[in-house]
Amino acid sequence: MARFLIGTIAAAGHVNPALPIARQLIGQGHKVWWYTGIGFKDKVEQTGAHHVAIRRGIDYSIPETIPADWIAQRDAVKGVSQFKFYLKHGFIDAAVTQLQDLTDILKEFPADVLLCDVFFLGMSWLYEKTGLPWAAFGMSALPFNSRDTAPFGLGLPPDNSLFGRLRIQGLNWLSKNVLMRDVTVYLDRMRQSVGLAAKEQDFFSAALSPFLYLQGSTPSFEYPRSDLPSQIHFTGTFIPPASADFTPPSWWSDLDKNRPTVFVTQGTVATEANNLLLPTIQALADEEMLVIATTGGQPIQNLNLDPIPVNTRIESFIPYTHLLPHIDVMVTNAGFNGVQIALANGVPMVTAGQTEEKPEICARVEWSGVGINLKTSTPTSSQIRDAVEAVLASPSYKQNAQKMKKEISSYNSPVIAVGLLEKLATTKQPVLRY
Repeated sequence: MARFLIGTIAAAGHVNPALPIARQLIGQGHKVWWYTGIGFKDKVEQTGAHHVAIRRGIDYSIPETIPADWIAQRDAVKGVSQFKFYLKHGFIDAAVTQLQDLTDILKEFPADVLLCDVFFLGMSWLYEKTGLPWAAFGMSALPFNSRDTAPFGLGLPPDNSLFGRLRIQGLNWLSKNVLMRDVTVYLDRMRQSVGLAAKEQDFFSAALSPFLYLQGSTPSFEYPRSDLPSQIHFTGTFIPPASADFTPPSWWSDLDKNRPTVFVTQGTVATEANNLLLPTIQALADEEMLVIATTGGQPIQNLNLDPIPVNTRIESFIPYTHLLPHIDVMVTNAGFNGVQIALANGVPMVTAGQTEEKPEICARVEWSGVGINLKTSTPTSSQIRDAVEAVLASPSYKQNAQKMKKEISSYNSPVIAVGLLEKLATTKQPVLRY
């Protein structure tokens, strides 16, 4: 029996992939404490883990406590600038208070192994302070630098032509020395503020555990890398368990009608309805389709739809595990976990996301042939309609999604992850693929 201390950013996309891991750890007799936002206390405790709330720093699970100036600064920038804002002021700043909280927690719970999501940088700093072995899990596309891929965040697929490889080489140099240089400088400044030496290390190199990295996807969804670090293991998709207390909405029997069913979602972070939700509803209002829309927790009345099209059903939230087996096409801004669960159900997609790391997910959807990437966060209704019709008309998207489903089903993700974590707990040495 070992003691595991988990730390996750207080957001659903960071918490949910760790739920099956925690449940499996506890099922195999280990003790687990989990540090994250108070809004996830119930989810954490349902796994059997002991929840520890954020004591210092911003708790993103309580929106009303997020400083207004932080939100204003985030919203004032777009594209790469907003991506860098999240790295600096969403994740690096948080590492300072995470380190303080985690240091206190270790006095109550002397953990044997540390585990965190890839954006939870405080855990790597705790390792440097204590020497405790740590592992990270990926809840996004692989973000690490490679000679075979463009810098993370640009959403560019690999190109093995001579020109393509030279372009990637140039972009990697430009990213390291110019575009993302200020993030590296900021990271070193924050490291020094907690008594750690500057490393001249980019954010994602700093976030890669030298011991073990659990990538929550399968190889077919990732770009091939000839230099993939050997501590990175594909575990398959971390699928949340189906909710036992799910009560289907009154229209649920409509899913059995003999017409295509399209699901549109904007996840739980970038939930501006005018970006994707409303354009999709409007685009498909007159089509022979059933359209299911979820608002990501936002009140349905905020959509100001009057009337709601007769072929549309809107809910604040529906568990993906219950809904996606009934869906023919998912229209999404490409949150990683939602895309992975769609693929686990063999559902092809239309993606439209350009915030956070979503350009990378959209690019992989297109590259792997499981959907169409609209390459914008604000597609027009005609763009959406044409893309949905193209996915439905071309068998290749469904076929590729079904191949991905078969691959994902061959992985028992929690068992694989926990087996690797147990090896780390036993050996205290890097767990390598070879």
